[in-house]
Amino acid sequence: MQGFEGLRDLEVGGGVPGQEGSRNEPAPLRERKVDAQGRAYATGKRKNAIARVWVKPGKGVITINGRDQSVYFARPVLRMMLAQPFQLSDREGQFDVICTVTGSGLSGQAGAVRHGISKALSDFEPALRPIMRRAGFLTRDPRVVERKKYGKAKARRSFQFSKR
Repeated sequence: MQGFEGLRDLEVGGGVPGQEGSRNEPAPLRERKVDAQGRAYATGKRKNAIARVWVKPGKGVITINGRDQSVYFARPVLRMMLAQPFQLSDREGQFDVICTVTGSGLSGQAGAVRHGISKALSDFEPALRPIMRRAGFLTRDPRVVERKKYGKAKARRSFQFSKR
């Protein structure tokens, strides 16, 4: 055990002896997580959709379940969601994305892929993490469909009332 003679022995920054740093210093960068093929992997989730995403340097090709993004996500709004992490980080056309996604509908799947791309990009380039965090792309949206309750037609809807 280490003894203290007074308040002077405690450090001003953290209050814990032996630890350096203060609250004003920037957070240390995380480690770069890349596999043997030079890809970063992440799992994205939204509603009931789960997307497994691999990001690697390339020409900007996005493949979802073996199909091109324009074929899989026909609506422009959904393709725009996939491009948001790249636009935010000024990395458009610099990374190829390979993704497998299951569950939910197309909107939930697009949200899951965006979440996965953001996480994989922040693993590939840890300096992008604060930018993605501020935009809210690294936070999993917790909203899911409410379960059906017994005695109800749906989650909250009651059966039709009959007076007679």
